[in-house]
Amino acid sequence: MSDSEDDEIPQLSSHTLAALQEFYAEQKQAASPGGDDKYSVGAIEENWQLSQFWYSEDTALRLAQEAIAAAGEGGRIACVSSPSVYQKLRELCRQHISAHIFEYDRRFAIYGEEFIFYDYNRPLDLPGRIAAHSFDIVVADPPYLSEECLRKTSETIRFLTRGKILLCTGAIMEEQAARLLGVKMCKFIPEHSRNLANEFRCYVNYDSGLDCET
Repeated sequence: MSDSEDDEIPQLSSHTLAALQEFYAEQKQAASPGGDDKYSVGAIEENWQLSQFWYSEDTALRLAQEAIAAAGEGGRIACVSSPSVYQKLRELCRQHISAHIFEYDRRFAIYGEEFIFYDYNRPLDLPGRIAAHSFDIVVADPPYLSEECLRKTSETIRFLTRGKILLCTGAIMEEQAARLLGVKMCKFIPEHSRNLANEFRCYVNYDSGLDCET
């Protein structure tokens, strides 16, 4: 290439280059948050193609507090397709509870051994280190409002729980939830960070503080 051709290649100014580097750094951090920030709700962005809709901060906090109370001191909590609750649990308690996140989205592997890859289409395809009935409570939010998705997720829930279930799904799933898991609708109404068209509710199979709220 001749010197004259070199002269024709556009060059970025130092200001533009610095802005571009800052943009790429922000994108890298958003894709793989680190430190304490990785436990913030929304640290990993929603992927609507995977039907991901994060809870509001208030809802994530309320559900995490409910799970802690239900599990008891030193309890084990499974968060099935409910990463917002897991994140809030870890933000609140790092040492006094055991929590695992069961998720299809491998971005959540940043949580190390507490991340369990989970595909609801293979409800019992879980690693051997996850024993049957080894969690004091299972918090689950099936990704799709369909009988098939709830039925398959229910297999996972029944396998994992020692008894207590906290299910978050659409109000239209009330009958199927009662039939599959023996849960009843609570008064507490969960909210998402983005407004959704479908009405969502919480369901439990035990005496819950979520049923004391309107």
